[in-house]
Amino acid sequence: MRKTVILALMTLLLGACDNKVKFTIEGNIEGAKDSVLYFEHVSLSGLKPLDSLKLGADGAFRFQADTTAAPEFYVLRIHDQIINISIDSTETVTVKAQYPNMAARYEVEGSDNCEKIRSLALMQQDLLRKAIALEQDMTIPPGDAQDSLRRMMNRYKETVLENYIFKEPNKTYSYFALFQTLGRWLIFNPKESREDLRVFAAVATSWDTFYPGAARTENLHNIVIESMQQLYGNAYASTAQQGDGPTIVESGIIELQLPDKNGNLLTLSSLKGKVVLLDFHTFTLPESAQRILMLRELYNKYHEQGLEIYQVSLDQDEHFWKQMTQHLPWVCVRDASLQSAMSYNVTDVPEFFLINRNSQLQKRSSQMKDLEAEIKALL
Repeated sequence: MRKTVILALMTLLLGACDNKVKFTIEGNIEGAKDSVLYFEHVSLSGLKPLDSLKLGADGAFRFQADTTAAPEFYVLRIHDQIINISIDSTETVTVKAQYPNMAARYEVEGSDNCEKIRSLALMQQDLLRKAIALEQDMTIPPGDAQDSLRRMMNRYKETVLENYIFKEPNKTYSYFALFQTLGRWLIFNPKESREDLRVFAAVATSWDTFYPGAARTENLHNIVIESMQQLYGNAYASTAQQGDGPTIVESGIIELQLPDKNGNLLTLSSLKGKVVLLDFHTFTLPESAQRILMLRELYNKYHEQGLEIYQVSLDQDEHFWKQMTQHLPWVCVRDASLQSAMSYNVTDVPEFFLINRNSQLQKRSSQMKDLEAEIKALL
C-alpha cells in the first residue's frame, strides 16, 4: 500500500510539473511526403528550433508549445518555404497548405491574427513580384523605374496603414507588418523616414499599454529611440521643440511638447513624479462640458496627492480653444496637426491614458472600468 501511495504521489507531482498552458498548431501539408517540417520560434535573436517531424503521405502534423505571457511568433518551415504564425493566447491554429509553394498556398483557421498575417505575406509576395518585373523591364528608363517602384511602395504602405496597423496597432499582425521587407530593404524604415518612425512609435505605445515590460515592447521602444537619434541627431529633443515630431523618453512614453494658450511649450515628461491623466479632447463635442466637470472633480480631489492632467486639445479653432481653457487649472495644450493623436493611436475622442509617477504608460481608456479607482491605485 505504501508503494502504491508513493507511486500515486510521484505521478501527481510529475503531472503538476508539466501542467503548463499550451497552444497547438496542427493541420496537413499536401505533396510533402517524406519532407521534414520544422516548427521554430522567431525570437528577437533569431530562429530557435522547437520541434520537427517527417511528414507522411497525408501530410498531417501537430505541434504544441507553452503559451507565453505576451504574444510571440513562430514559423512552420520546409526548406525555404515558410508559414508565419503568431500566438497571443491558448489557441489551436489549423494550417492547411500545399507544397512545394506552401508559403503562398495555405489556409489558416482559429486565429484572426494569423489570417491577417497570411494576407500581409501574400501582399508582400505580390509587391516583390511586381518590383522584380519592373527591374527586368529593359524598356523602362532607370529613373522612371525608380519612380514607379516608389509609387508602388507608397501605395502598399498606405494600404497596410489603413487596413492593418492603424486599425489595431496592439495586434501581432501590426507588429509583423512593421518588419516586412522588399528584398533586403525594410518597407517601413524608421531610421530613414520620419513618417515611418511615427508608425513604429504608434505601435510601440499600443504594445506598451497592452504588454508592458514584454521583450518585444522594449524592442520597439529601443528601435524608436535609436531611429530618433539617427534622424534628428543628438539634439533630437531640441528639434522636437520646433514641432518636428514626437520623441520618446527613456522610460518609454512618447514625448509630447505642445504649446499652451500663452505659446509656452509644455512637455509631458516634465510631469514625471506625478500620476498623469493624458487626455485627448475636443471642446466642440456635445458632451464636452459634462466631461470637463468630471475632470474638475477628479483634479480637485486628487491634485494635492499628486494627480496632474495633461489635456491635448485637437480643436482647429485656436481662439475658441483659448476661451474654453481660460479658467482650467491643469495643463492645457493644443495640437491642430493631430500628430500627437496619431502617435498615441487615438482614432476617436475623448480618449485618455494613465501614466504612473515614473513616466510609464499604464493603461488606456478601454482597459479601465473605474477611472477614479485606477488613479487612486497609482497614487
